[in-house]
Amino acid sequence: MEKEASLKERPKAILLLAATATMWSLGGLLIKSIEAHALAIAGMRSVISGAIIVIATGKPKINWSAAQIGAAFAYAGMVILFVAATKNTTAANAILIQYTAPVYVIFLSAGLLKEKVDLFDWVTVIVVMAGMVMFFIDDLGTGGMLGNILAAGSGISFAAFTVFMRMQKDGSPIGSVILGNLLTAVIGVPFLFSKMPDARGWLYLVVLGTLQLGIPYILYSMAIKHVSALEASLIPVIEPILNPVWVYIFLGEAPGTWALAGGIIVIAAVTVRCVVPLRRHGMQRHT
Repeated sequence: MEKEASLKERPKAILLLAATATMWSLGGLLIKSIEAHALAIAGMRSVISGAIIVIATGKPKINWSAAQIGAAFAYAGMVILFVAATKNTTAANAILIQYTAPVYVIFLSAGLLKEKVDLFDWVTVIVVMAGMVMFFIDDLGTGGMLGNILAAGSGISFAAFTVFMRMQKDGSPIGSVILGNLLTAVIGVPFLFSKMPDARGWLYLVVLGTLQLGIPYILYSMAIKHVSALEASLIPVIEPILNPVWVYIFLGEAPGTWALAGGIIVIAAVTVRCVVPLRRHGMQRHT
């Protein structure tokens, strides 16, 4: 019965992950628009995000389990490294390299979660990665090596965060996000005094903390209980697809032909990966 209930919640969880990715996609544009130290941006964003999450969910359930602490540290690494990467390389490079996370999730989920990874999963990852390369082939540059390395670290942290969150499917994964925000704030806020943002920068920080980080992670923590770790890292690849859309809307930069082709491939691969298991389950129930 419990498994049946989880399967019924799965379509809703997929929609929540899609909404999460949409809000996450605002990050690159906003981070680039704030004149402040990268760690200061990460720290203040987490202060605001943590407050939003506590207000929305109430007193967190902190059990200090290995999974909860692991997810908190992975979260802090993920958000700090991503902000730093975005400041030290192009937004396209940062998001593309971070989204190698599904590859790492395959190995981590198989070893730590004992979740079966079949040929279909491997094919999906390969297609997604190929589509991502096509999507950014117009803009991917060779500069910003430090930023690229930081983005790779963020991708590894993202994978670890996904797996540790999935390990808490029967617990309180939102507690990890709150602890992660607290850890990020402790590390980053002191750097705020090196260069204070202007009024517009503070406005962007509020948007980052609420709409781009706080609310999405509430939705993510709800969804993670009803999807696999691989799905939780594959579905949010919608985020880097939408990044150039916001750039086009606000800055007038149109994506190239390769980018459009790559975007179609990624969306198609993620959609097929999510829909096929549902159809298989439906067919099994009627046989």
